[in-house]
Amino acid sequence: MEEDIDTRKINNSFLRDHSYATEADIISTVEFNHTGELLATGDKGGRVVIFQREQESKNQIHRRGEYNVYSTFQSHEPEFDYLKSLEIEEKINKIRWLPQQNAAYFLLSTNDKTVKLWKVSERDKRPEGYNLKDEEGRLRDPATITTLRVPVLRPMDLMVEATPRRVFANAHTYHINSISVNSDYETYMSADDLRINLWNFEITNQSFNIVDIKPANMEELTEVITAAEFHPHHCNTFVYSSSKGTIRLCDMRASALCDRHTKFFEEPEDPSNRSFFSEIISSISDVKFSHSGRYIMTRDYLTVKVWDLNMENRPIETYQVHDYLRSKLCSLYENDCIFDKFECVWNGSDSVIMTGSYNNFFRMFDRNTKRDVTLEASRENSKPRAILKPRKVCVGGKRRKDEISVDSLDFSKKILHTAWHPSENIIAVAATNNLYIFQDKVN
Repeated sequence: MEEDIDTRKINNSFLRDHSYATEADIISTVEFNHTGELLATGDKGGRVVIFQREQESKNQIHRRGEYNVYSTFQSHEPEFDYLKSLEIEEKINKIRWLPQQNAAYFLLSTNDKTVKLWKVSERDKRPEGYNLKDEEGRLRDPATITTLRVPVLRPMDLMVEATPRRVFANAHTYHINSISVNSDYETYMSADDLRINLWNFEITNQSFNIVDIKPANMEELTEVITAAEFHPHHCNTFVYSSSKGTIRLCDMRASALCDRHTKFFEEPEDPSNRSFFSEIISSISDVKFSHSGRYIMTRDYLTVKVWDLNMENRPIETYQVHDYLRSKLCSLYENDCIFDKFECVWNGSDSVIMTGSYNNFFRMFDRNTKRDVTLEASRENSKPRAILKPRKVCVGGKRRKDEISVDSLDFSKKILHTAWHPSENIIAVAATNNLYIFQDKVN
């Protein structure tokens, strides 16, 4: 990745008009499947929209890579907990794909309380010629049936169906913030503020509690779980992060309840940087294993850190995402932006990491060259096939023509959710209610 990184807009089929976009249209999660052929988004309205990559044609080679809508379905509906007098919103918090085993696709989606396993399949034939039903589907009088017919399959227009195969409910007292599929593909875990549960895909009425940090007296509560993920290769290992800026690695072989961690990752705080906001900005909003399983990446409010599993006392790499906001923490606290939860992602080879910022900016850091770039996802500068220009933020003094002042950043435009194709340089960036898909410049 060079300083003047070349990325290209390849599709805008999911752009919605700001003039009529509602709160329900705001994208809350983005996830590629294991091949990168499908891209799923969830929104605050409980909907899941799946995009499929176009196959390359001989006539239009350059069109390879465009993503178009494949299926849309309502995953979750708003509910009400009558025992606690609480509304359960339909917002999709996370989507996780399962590896494809047959012609159908499977994905997990979750709101605050309930995880659902969805099957997405295609149908291009329909059966005709039933004996007990007429062509309209109504039951026939058996007395009128004089001949026996063999039903046949007739071609029909391709239809993509999404059906819920499992519903995993009633296991979380607090809001679910993470789901992660295990490498054994038989189990997955769901994490809320205080507990992590282990589920078997075949069993919906029972889960095993593997982490419980709830104190006997809730007044003694000092931290909450913010994110959790399974190791990509070792089915017994997982990590979870906390609001205190710590990461715990647990081994399920050690005990049924992983209340004692195997490894504890924490960076000592610099006393000179201590402030009223230190605890808030050190809270980890996302944790991700590298594809190799050797490293962990964490995102807090101002930085992205890369940790080696073999070194617990400090990260091996720290990247400043928007250090120019350090002087603005007071106003960011007043408008609640300081509590925004930014995600981070690896590229397919673990050499580049990406995370979001404000003003619809997103950042990329090349771990090998140590170069970084700031790019902007917006309608104004993202015409299809236009090359993105690096953006720079000016903190003080004279502002150059191509720079933007830190005082003129729009904090209502934020990129919290991003995804990277598992093997190619294609990225998906969710900017409020718009989805942008970029790819490397093709020479």
